[in-house]
Amino acid sequence: MSVIKNLPKIIIIVLLLLMIPFLGMQFSSEVNWDIFDFAIAGLLLLVFGLAIDNLWRRIPTTSYRFIAIGVTFLIFALIWIELAVGIFGSPWAGN
Repeated sequence: MSVIKNLPKIIIIVLLLLMIPFLGMQFSSEVNWDIFDFAIAGLLLLVFGLAIDNLWRRIPTTSYRFIAIGVTFLIFALIWIELAVGIFGSPWAGN
């Protein structure tokens, strides 16, 4: 029930974060995203936001919360970097 209550907030934050590359595309030719890039980034940010919300509600101790959120952020960052530049050389790499 709490996820449903926080879902609109998470979606608004994701949309605000997606406005950064959208505005960058308006002012620079170096930012070149297509609809697929926005969809993947939006999905990744939404899953990350829901995971943080879920961890925050389910883990009672503050120190364990921050450790779990830090590990989640590390996983998120590695996936984002892999999709952007391909540090692991997977078939999903951006280069």
